[in-house]
Amino acid sequence: MRRIIGLTLAGVGAFLLVVAILLRAYLPGQLVKYPLNEYLKTELRGTGMQYFSPSMVREVTGATILVTSTVKGDAAAGSSSTAVWNGFNYLYDTTNSQPFEYTTRRFAFDRRTAELVNCCGANVGGDSSIKQTGLVGFLWPFGTQQITYQVFDSAINKDEPARFAGTSTIDGITVNRYVEHVTHVQDGTVTLPASLAGMSGTGNVTLPEYYTATNTFWVDPETGAQLNTTEAQRLTLEDSTGATKLVLLSGTLKFTPSSVQTVVGLDNSARSEIALVEVILPLILGVLGLIALVVGIVLAQVRRGDQSDAAMDTLPQPAAHGPAA
Repeated sequence: MRRIIGLTLAGVGAFLLVVAILLRAYLPGQLVKYPLNEYLKTELRGTGMQYFSPSMVREVTGATILVTSTVKGDAAAGSSSTAVWNGFNYLYDTTNSQPFEYTTRRFAFDRRTAELVNCCGANVGGDSSIKQTGLVGFLWPFGTQQITYQVFDSAINKDEPARFAGTSTIDGITVNRYVEHVTHVQDGTVTLPASLAGMSGTGNVTLPEYYTATNTFWVDPETGAQLNTTEAQRLTLEDSTGATKLVLLSGTLKFTPSSVQTVVGLDNSARSEIALVEVILPLILGVLGLIALVVGIVLAQVRRGDQSDAAMDTLPQPAAHGPAA
């Protein structure tokens, strides 16, 4: 009986050790992913902003702009490997109580690497011909490395390099800092009345639009979560001589403190879940498995006394004799 119990324990211990190894080496890649049904709202605020207001039909200076970004997952369109989210950005001038702009975007991406995938009705502002490439733009890979990544910039609808620029700490979490520099990149053209651009004539003029930006991202390398963002951007219309004729947007937008806290809270939950899958459960199962294996081996070994008893059981017994006749 002792031997049977020992062998059973040893088998259970070996099984638990195998499960612990699988949890540590294989299952994190299957379980640790971006969700399909995400819902998140964040805000960026910029003070002293300059922009052209379509509603007031003039340039505005010294304004405070609030950018509200909302993302909502389309779980039905996603899969075990790909998530599909819808994004909506609303820019509002709180100084003059005027709406400025809104943009929409639908994007599909790899749930582990945050690399964009062109499928599932992906589009920018309803335009599905725009090919979204690189990283999502506010999501990064699990296990983010200290390297340069190509990140999709929705201001110019193309990916740009975001270079690793050091580390820092946000609420006790060590983060990687990445910086995207874009210098005077043309992003199409805009047709508008010549008078709005300060040009002579009564008709319309078509001017090239140029984008310059320094965007900084603070990323938790463990979870790929972007915990803070600063966007210093300038969008202008220029004439053929390179002179600025109209400033469409200029200033620096930053994550609000409440948005930082919201994202940090979600990140802490994700870090706890990852630790549970990658460290805590494998450690507990590994320790239990090792204990069960060792105890099982000890119990399964036949002791000297048991060997003697077993040997006696195998000796031939004397035959029983009746009384002599």
